[in-house]
Amino acid sequence: MTAQLHCFGESGNAYKAALTLELSGYDWEPVFVDFFNGATRTPEYRALNEMGEAPVFVDDGLTITQSGAIQYHVVERTGKFGGSDADEAREVLRWVLWDNHKLSSQAGMTRFLMNFLPADKRPAEVIGFMQGRLKSAYAVLDRHLGGRDWIVGAGPTIADFACCGYLYYPEPFGFDRADWPGIDGWLTRIAALPGWKHPYDLMPGNPSDRA
Repeated sequence: MTAQLHCFGESGNAYKAALTLELSGYDWEPVFVDFFNGATRTPEYRALNEMGEAPVFVDDGLTITQSGAIQYHVVERTGKFGGSDADEAREVLRWVLWDNHKLSSQAGMTRFLMNFLPADKRPAEVIGFMQGRLKSAYAVLDRHLGGRDWIVGAGPTIADFACCGYLYYPEPFGFDRADWPGIDGWLTRIAALPGWKHPYDLMPGNPSDRA
């Protein structure tokens, strides 16, 4: 039975799960969540995920929410992208948690405020503050990637697929690959992996749909 990922293209958190599923060879399909028209606030969706968020993964009676939990499910089912030993597995977890707290949570909010709110409702001071915090996160990641190809070990892991979640999007939010050579080379390597797709090609939903 084909698993389903309830997702939408603009969601970097959904992209982390979708990319992990796609690159692992998992049998899955996307189900569009019409987030911008309130789909996650409906009683039907809240019955699926009480948190009212995307993504939601459904596989043969199993329902999983939160991108990191979905990624770890894929690791458990496929044996891929979890690190080569126990030490690497702990390091992968460390970076997945770091991303959720320091990078993606702030990138997602900043990108939303800058691109998906009406121009007259975009809080300049909040955006400036968030961009400052993001710059610190980029610096940590860029420095870590200096002299290495992947965040953990000799190959890609879900740590890479978590941390890259928002960094391929074209909408401005204070990230320019040219400013961060370590990150830039790493994003190029991820995009060269067999089966890689841009978030707008991997999941339904694109800002142009609402233009």
